[in-house]
Amino acid sequence: MHLGQVAALTPDKPAVIMAGSGEVITFRELDEESNRLAHLLRAEGLRPGDHVAFMLENHRSFLAVAWAAQRSGLYYTAISSRLGADELAYVVDNCGARVFISSAKLAEVAVAVSERTPGVRLRLMLDGAAPGFASYEERIAGQPATPLEEECEGADMLYSSGTTGRPKGVKPALPLAPMGTPNMLYQLVSFLFQPDEDSVYLSPAPLYHAAPLRYCLTFHRFGSTVVVMERFEAEEALRAIERYHVTHSQWVPTMFIRMLKLPSRTAYDLSSLRYAVHAAAPCPTEVKAEMIRWWGPVLHEYYAGTEGNCFVYADSKVWLEHPGTVGRPLVGEIHVCDESGAELPPGRTGTLYFSGGPEFEYHDDPGKTKSSRDPLGRGWTTLGDVGYVDEEGFLFLTDRLSYMIISGGVNIYPQEVENLLAIHPKVADVAVIGVPDAEMGEAVKAVVQPMDPAAAGPELERELIDHCRERLAHYKCPRSVDFRAELPRHPTGKLYKRLLKDEYWK
Repeated sequence: MHLGQVAALTPDKPAVIMAGSGEVITFRELDEESNRLAHLLRAEGLRPGDHVAFMLENHRSFLAVAWAAQRSGLYYTAISSRLGADELAYVVDNCGARVFISSAKLAEVAVAVSERTPGVRLRLMLDGAAPGFASYEERIAGQPATPLEEECEGADMLYSSGTTGRPKGVKPALPLAPMGTPNMLYQLVSFLFQPDEDSVYLSPAPLYHAAPLRYCLTFHRFGSTVVVMERFEAEEALRAIERYHVTHSQWVPTMFIRMLKLPSRTAYDLSSLRYAVHAAAPCPTEVKAEMIRWWGPVLHEYYAGTEGNCFVYADSKVWLEHPGTVGRPLVGEIHVCDESGAELPPGRTGTLYFSGGPEFEYHDDPGKTKSSRDPLGRGWTTLGDVGYVDEEGFLFLTDRLSYMIISGGVNIYPQEVENLLAIHPKVADVAVIGVPDAEMGEAVKAVVQPMDPAAAGPELERELIDHCRERLAHYKCPRSVDFRAELPRHPTGKLYKRLLKDEYWK
């Protein structure tokens, strides 16, 4: 189904519940708001294949904006609400947006890019108007609440989070299929997680990220209620599961770590939870094992990317039989290759390429598109990750190629050290990077956010280094530890390692 069909069947059922405020948006209200915006976009001259961009916090109207573009056959770019003016201007201009939508909460940065985004014809602002922006609420108020005469499926064109460089726009083929035509994600979700009209899906992450946005829209197609957290807080997430009887949810490993460290974590009734899906970053083995002991065998992991070229999956049973795996591919075939592109046998670590999955390109950047392709011209594509497969075809991730540290000619993948330090009781967050070293070229450094800021100092540094040296080969371990009040982490859980490395390499 699609939003309009669900609204016709269950108009008064909650489509969206804002977890913090408790505000409810029914399927009828969501359908009508998205229809009004769709009519406004059409009145402004946008036709299938044109582009709209929006930068919003987890706002009550976020999914209405996305549905308006989806049902109008448009490309739409949901932009991180944490971007500064330079990156925002780049994304809005690069994606070719003709309409840009933001909110009063983000007005300062939204207004700042107006002169640098000349291709935008219409600027709309929710919750009030700023210079150069029309009121979103006033402009859609007079539009019909009924669907466009010719609705067709659009597509998101999302940008990578920029953790390893400038954001890249991932441009898929535009479906332009009749509304309600099942896509690959719908089929995967239906097969793996079996949602229905009685399901309640909790989205604790920012909606502009690929997985939260796509899964929220997909669960709406099943008639499910979506509970949106305005921002993630560990205890509030547990409270939301209990309060709204959540059946499905999606997480990143840093969320698990923070929930596991809550003294009150066992005080909540989580018995309604049937599927707890996680992705976006590698999950430390000890963390996942503890989560399964706590929540039961409801954890489901997948490895994929915004690019959509693969989907690798493991449920709890498979993971317990193969600890550390992210599963076997359901979409795409895995190829592990060395630096020359030669395929490696099972057990050998190399760059991961995939064949047989959907095609993608990086918008307006043929160089980046080419760098994601197999150097030997076999048509395989990579997300830039490193790993290996075992004899049974199960995939194990090592790290991102761009994060690799070369110290004294030896390759070191920092994810292993990060996983070890992340579960230390005195560590709230950690990043491990390579820093300049006159003798070795690069040295391993841990940058740590301590649980207790007052504990930061030489004594904790020694304790953390010894903790690693007792469990790992010494050459992999940090030679030094710096302490920070907070790390530059994307709300989806990804570290902005580029920003940290830049500080040291300057």
